[in-house]
Amino acid sequence: MAHAEYRLTLPPRTDTDDDLSVAAVLAKAKAEIGMIPNMYANMANAPALLNTYLLGYSAFRAESGLSATEQETVLLTISRFNGCGYCMAAHSAVADMTHVPAAITDAIRDGQPIPDHRVAALADFTLAMLTSRGMPSTAAVEAFLDAGYTEQHVLHIILAIAVKTISNYSNHLFHTPVDAAFAARTWEG
Repeated sequence: MAHAEYRLTLPPRTDTDDDLSVAAVLAKAKAEIGMIPNMYANMANAPALLNTYLLGYSAFRAESGLSATEQETVLLTISRFNGCGYCMAAHSAVADMTHVPAAITDAIRDGQPIPDHRVAALADFTLAMLTSRGMPSTAAVEAFLDAGYTEQHVLHIILAIAVKTISNYSNHLFHTPVDAAFAARTWEG
């Protein structure tokens, strides 16, 4: 798992924090998902960061028009590219819970070909967006569109990249330990 050389020393925050803006966002997360992930506890040191992440993540989930398999493909592809072991474990666990075929998640985790042409095109385009810093070639876009995706999906991939950049980079700097809920899918890269 990749981490930044420097480690932030800010303590994890809780839903009983004296800062009500911190306590509120963490209490809401705990009510919605039954736990406060270590990543959220760390990111709550800057409530605007955590709130921005949560808003973007929720919007991606609700509005992307992508299936659970496709969403996890995008999120895992980004997290693998950024070397975020925490997010690789978390999204692999979510993929398992939402019945994403293990052959797909394992292929992404292992850097192997994805055994589904359409999903592979999605992962390839997501990677093209990352490696080109948002300036994919015409051929990359056309291959993505030819697989049945739309230009709106391009915009939702940008949203996912923004959200995962927030979480991946935060985890790198905090050296965030994987939560017990995700430990079965730990990824060392």
